[in-house]
Amino acid sequence: MKKSILSITMAALLGLGVVSCREQKSESEKAADEVEETMEDAGDEMEDAADDAGDAMEDGYEDTEDAVEDGADEVEDEAEDTKSEM
Repeated sequence: MKKSILSITMAALLGLGVVSCREQKSESEKAADEVEETMEDAGDEMEDAADDAGDAMEDGYEDTEDAVEDGADEVEDEAEDTKSEM
């Protein structure tokens, strides 16, 4: 009788131990998934910021190029006006 009670008690404790370990593992997996998702979001944000910076640089380059061309045209026009006045 003692052996059967002891065996049932050991089986119950073993069963409870396995179930409680699963819950902890499940919670740690959830935390790992949250960290992974957060890192992916941060990576996406960094990529978007880099793209925006690249676009801004390209726009600045184009604006500068247009300004230089306009300035060169103005200088050329002024030179032609001065030449025709002479």
